[in-house]
Amino acid sequence: MSDHDALPQIDFATFVLSLSHSALMHLGEAPDPDTNETHLDLALAKQNIDILGLLEEKTKGNLTGDEERLLAQVLFDLRMRFVEKSKLAAKA
Repeated sequence: MSDHDALPQIDFATFVLSLSHSALMHLGEAPDPDTNETHLDLALAKQNIDILGLLEEKTKGNLTGDEERLLAQVLFDLRMRFVEKSKLAAKA
């Protein structure tokens, strides 16, 4: 079995969660899968959050209720974490 066989089926939820995980990695809240280390990179975290925001804007009216809720919840959570990390970084 190759690595490609183990990859999950891509659907909208998987795509959103993948971008969310990338943002969490850049916020230092999830380990990098290659190094198992955490790093804070607010610029890359913001970029991932902005991509999700753009996705929300461009798909408005075209998502199922579950997809809309998932995207809204992920964005709210990531934005709150980003604000908190930004405040901590500014104090440091």
